[in-house]
Amino acid sequence: MDLILARHAETVFNAAARMQGNGAHTPLTRAGIAQAEAMGAALKNVLGEAPDIDLWVSPSGRTQQTAAIIGEHLGLDFFGWRKDERLLEIDVGQWEGRWYHDIVAELGRPIIDADRGLFTEAAPGGEWFPQIADRLKHWVADLDHSRPALVISHGITASVLRGILVGGEDWHGVPVAARAPQGTVFRIVNGTETALHIGSGPTVSRAA
Repeated sequence: MDLILARHAETVFNAAARMQGNGAHTPLTRAGIAQAEAMGAALKNVLGEAPDIDLWVSPSGRTQQTAAIIGEHLGLDFFGWRKDERLLEIDVGQWEGRWYHDIVAELGRPIIDADRGLFTEAAPGGEWFPQIADRLKHWVADLDHSRPALVISHGITASVLRGILVGGEDWHGVPVAARAPQGTVFRIVNGTETALHIGSGPTVSRAA
């Protein structure tokens, strides 16, 4: 398997520490657009013009906007991206659209682990790490492993996917890879991971 995986660029919700989940449409900031441009340029250097590669993207607006910019760098048609709901970000249920600081104040405790940058509890009505891993395992199983793939997904989802493919530290029964700065691009070939580009954004945005 040859898979290139990128997290979407910074959004207005990321910058404001507001919960996105997988339903809200949250456009990229100017910094996010610059991150997407940098990802596209880096991938052009690796893949060249109009590479023969399968394109996958989460249906979220922020991933599609990132994919559109990257695709322009690569000379690829935006309508060639295949959308798959299994690539969506963690469902944050009733937290979607809320300010991070309001949730913390209401609960009286942090909801993100300071060391791992991962949620310490599931949102009411949301999903949890085993559910994310389950949908991603099904997505991986459905891939044509003889074909290279470029995937634009989300921070937590990408960390779980990388954990499945290359390994990671256990988090509530799921191997989760270390978080990476927003705008980072990884290439995973037969279980070995290489960073093709290190992004300029924060590693943990507090706004899944």
